[in-house]
Amino acid sequence: MKSALTIPMLLAEAAAFCEQTLLVPQLFGVTDGKAVGTFIEHRFRHQLAESYAMEMGNSASGIDLPSPDIETDIKVTSARQLLHRKRPNR
Repeated sequence: MKSALTIPMLLAEAAAFCEQTLLVPQLFGVTDGKAVGTFIEHRFRHQLAESYAMEMGNSASGIDLPSPDIETDIKVTSARQLLHRKRPNR
């Protein structure tokens, strides 16, 4: 039986997922940011579903992981966006 997903488990899984997903050959040359985000979100949700018992959301529900104890939406940001983000004045 799969264990229930918790926030600490979600954070650990997200960190591990990011480390193993640095190079995704299927995405080389893809410039459609929405397509990239959707691909990565689906891949992460699939990985979570293999190991944990959890409620999955959909586009109609508006949140990816709607379980009352999780209530989390998955967002993908490219490294390029992070590098070009304005830094706050200090």
